[in-house]
Amino acid sequence: MTDDLGFIHRFVPAEDSGSGETLIVLHGTGGDENDLIGIGKAVAPGAAILSPRGNVLENGAPRFFRRLAEGVFDPKEVRSRAEELARFIRAAVVTYRLDPARVFALGYSNGANVASAVMLVEPGTLQSAILFRPMLVYEPTEKNDLSGSAVFISAGRMDPIAPAASVERLADLFESAHAEVNSHLEVSSHLETSSYTGALQGEPIGRFAYFARHEIMANQLPSEGDFSVRRLEKLGQSFDARGRNDGIHAPS
Repeated sequence: MTDDLGFIHRFVPAEDSGSGETLIVLHGTGGDENDLIGIGKAVAPGAAILSPRGNVLENGAPRFFRRLAEGVFDPKEVRSRAEELARFIRAAVVTYRLDPARVFALGYSNGANVASAVMLVEPGTLQSAILFRPMLVYEPTEKNDLSGSAVFISAGRMDPIAPAASVERLADLFESAHAEVNSHLEVSSHLETSSYTGALQGEPIGRFAYFARHEIMANQLPSEGDFSVRRLEKLGQSFDARGRNDGIHAPS
């Protein structure tokens, strides 16, 4: 763990030197730089993992930007924090000698929201993103072109934190910017759980993440063979074992 580059963060070097891929993992409210390392390894085996801790505190709980009330945000502050995170990512690319063309994001809740904001206001910083339980928190006035980028959105039909209308608006915004969008709506809530084990009981995150990886990154990664149920089951078991020591914290 280090606090260099403006964010307390963990960097896990690539286990596969030939991968060239870096996955930025972004926690939810109350999480930290340790939370999503396990799922990051499950989503992108062999890749480098970069995990920053949010610089904002809400009653002691780390976040990536403030909220004025539930679902209410200051647009200027959201943009400023997105730009701050983008600067951190660019600095990390230089410091850790990463390939800037192969940097992707996986975010949960508040982390998913800041990832979407980075893509919208700093195009090219993140090539694609896997967003669990996001909502629209910022709509830029400028219309950037995200052609060649892709977004996988996993939303909950019964999510009181991220309403379906807000999720749909976010997907529409990405589509209007020419990003490829793949949305998955689950009959579940916001995954308000204390551990990934509990989360897996409501939604097979590891399996969705693996699917998302193939959906939005397959053309930019070395082939790992055919997609199969056996592979999914193996990943789910591996992820469950890793995830027992990790935690998903409070919602966005």
